[in-house]
Order: sequence, then structure tokens, then C-alpha cells
Amino acid sequence: MTSHLTRRRFSFAATLGAASCVLGSAFAQEDYPSKPIRVVIGFPAGSGADTVTRFFASRVSELAGEPLIVENRPGAFSSIAFANVGAAKPDGYSILWTGSSIMAGGKHMVKNMPYDPNKDFVPVAAFADFPFFLVVGANSKAKTLADLVKELKAKPRALYGHFNPPAYLATAYFNSRTGVKAEPVVYRGAADALPDLENGTLDFMVMDGAFAVGPIKNGKIRALAVTSNTRAVDLPDVPTMVEAGVGTFEFTPWWGAWFPAGTPQPIVDKFAGWFSNVATQPQTTKFLRKIAVIPVAEGPETVKARIASDTRMWDKLAKEVGMQPQ
Repeated sequence: MTSHLTRRRFSFAATLGAASCVLGSAFAQEDYPSKPIRVVIGFPAGSGADTVTRFFASRVSELAGEPLIVENRPGAFSSIAFANVGAAKPDGYSILWTGSSIMAGGKHMVKNMPYDPNKDFVPVAAFADFPFFLVVGANSKAKTLADLVKELKAKPRALYGHFNPPAYLATAYFNSRTGVKAEPVVYRGAADALPDLENGTLDFMVMDGAFAVGPIKNGKIRALAVTSNTRAVDLPDVPTMVEAGVGTFEFTPWWGAWFPAGTPQPIVDKFAGWFSNVATQPQTTKFLRKIAVIPVAEGPETVKARIASDTRMWDKLAKEVGMQPQ
């Protein structure tokens, strides 16, 4: 009899404890956020990605009621930032904002990726499309893409700069489409590469519009083509790669957010709602248009579909250009 009652009391206590945990978790999610949130990016301060991140972070902070603290952890094709968030507690207070490239094509760039983008992360939102521009120094003799291709093929040693995964792949894609042989020079960020592009040390670069638009408009560099399938609204005179004569070519990386796997779905949904709110504000469109970035408002399921599509693209292009992980 005593044993039976003891078991019943233990069972009741266990049930009550489990219920308390569930209720505690629910209340924690309801009160989220209750402290600052870390936003980790794999790009340096002052880069185009950093500019867009800080714009969105400041506005999401207003909706969240807590500050979003941006942490720049550049290097290793963004895998340092990727690993940092992958190892974080899935409580909604560490989030990765990154380009689609590391999530879709990381295996082609980084040996022994520390985490699996599909298993170890949960998508939150896609909030910006980043067209890239193929650019040359303002003093370059190349006035068109055809001029540049002719010039590069005639040079015994052509050089291009790159500083992130999508720029590297887009350049390799361009080289394979045009038959250009050019050697890469790796930089920490766009700002580090800009002086060498301006003085002619580099023959060309593929650069994200968020950074490139300023130097283009200031006359420091010249855009010969945009990698998207439509022209940039703020640079309407710059042709697409296809219009410039590079056969079939369309490459538009995008910027999204991911939590560590295991983050409660209500927190994911709440954050996704904040992104959608900011992305659809008129002032967001006005700000991003100036740097050739296109705001988008897409939630977790759409992000999954985009990553699946981009993974197929990366697999195809990486094989085509002979990309090897480093």
C-alpha cells in the first residue's frame, strides 16, 4: 500500500514538474526578448553586408524592444560566424545573418564544415537580395565588358580580387563563360581591395552593389555589368551580364537569418514577423535602393525552398568551374 502511494506521488510530482517546464518555456517565449540579442555576421565593419545588417538591426530593435548587437566575425568564407552561432544555445539570443552562399555552397568552399546548414540551423527569414557588379578602375581602358574580355585574354597575367564566397563563384562563373584566365587575389573585405582596383593593380572585380554603388557614383570605379537578370534601378545604364554578351548568366545572392537548431518555433516566427515588418516599410526600400539592394519579405518555408534551389545551383556551378574547398 505504502509503495503504491509513493509511486503515485512520484508520478504526480513528475507530471507537475514537466508541466511547469512547459509553462516556464511558454512564458519565456511570450516574454522574448528580455535581453540584448547577438547578431553575428561573417563580414567586416564597413562592408556592404555590414551596412545592410546594421540598418535592419536598428529597426528590428525598435520592434523587439531590446537592442540587437552586431558582432563582426569575418574570415574563412563566413564559416567563423557560421560556427559561432552553430555552437550557441538555441534560446533566440544568438542569430546568424549571412549570405545565402555559405548556407547553400559552404561545402564547396570550406573543408570539414563544422556544422550542417540544414540540420544544425533553422531558417528565420530572407530580407535582402544583393545584385553584384563587375567593375574596373576608373582609369581602365575597358569601357564595355567586351573590351575587358579582349584585354584580359591579351594579358600574360590578369588579376582579379575577391573577398567573399558569392564574389568568388560569380567571378569563376564569368571566367568560364568567357574563356578568361585570371588569377585571384584574396582580400579581407571590399574596402581593402578598392585601392588596388582603383590604381589598376587589379584588372577587375565582381563586387556586391551595397558597397560598390558609392565608388561607382563617385567615379572611382566603373561598372561594366550587373549579375542579376534585370538592371539595377539606381544604375539603369549598367547592362546585365546577358545584355553585355555573356550568354546565359544570372547570379543574385541574398541575405537571410538563421537560428541554431532547437530554437523554439514561436521565437522563430516572432523574429520572422519583425523582418517582414521592416522589409515592407517604405523607408527600407528608399534606403536599400540607394545601394542597389532589393528588400524581400520571406519567411522560414520560403527560405528552405530558396536554399534548396541555390544548393542545386552551387553544386552545378562548382562542378563546372572546378571549385575546390579550402
